[in-house]
Amino acid sequence: MSHYKIIFAGPVGAGKTTAVSAASDIPPVRTDTAASDEVRDIKPQTTVALDYGAMKLADGSTIHLYGTPGQPRFDFMWEILTEGGIALILLVDNARGDPLRELRFYLGAFSGFIRKTAVAIGVTHADQRSTPRLADYQAELDKAGFGCVPVFEVDARERRDVCLLIEAVLSVIDPVARA
Repeated sequence: MSHYKIIFAGPVGAGKTTAVSAASDIPPVRTDTAASDEVRDIKPQTTVALDYGAMKLADGSTIHLYGTPGQPRFDFMWEILTEGGIALILLVDNARGDPLRELRFYLGAFSGFIRKTAVAIGVTHADQRSTPRLADYQAELDKAGFGCVPVFEVDARERRDVCLLIEAVLSVIDPVARA
């Protein structure tokens, strides 16, 4: 039996906690607390340490799902949580201010991890705002030197959407390079 670790990252409100909960086969562990700063304008609670869930695969393997806090002031947790991870799923809220700026920020913050592993981008809330488009996200990834990365519009509440992201990021991992 193998164990794998996938990290969910992105800005506050992008859907990390929701995505981990949707994909998990076990009741998720959450470290939410009342938002005490500008985050309360977005949502009443926020993750301060991590979210955790797990998926069982048909072969008996387990994928451990870790959601990071979205606030940069908790960035010390990002390094801790990526330790031993095999991939990053970056969620970006398309309906908020400047989602491409947020994409660039989180790509930069996690670039060392991404370059050693793999990344897939999930664009949430695309039903609330149609721009930027997926092609705009891909152009930003190209400019940042990440090349062809899986980018999907997703509903973080839908298990099938989150599983699509997980399958996509797993499909780009090169097992020969990791050996």
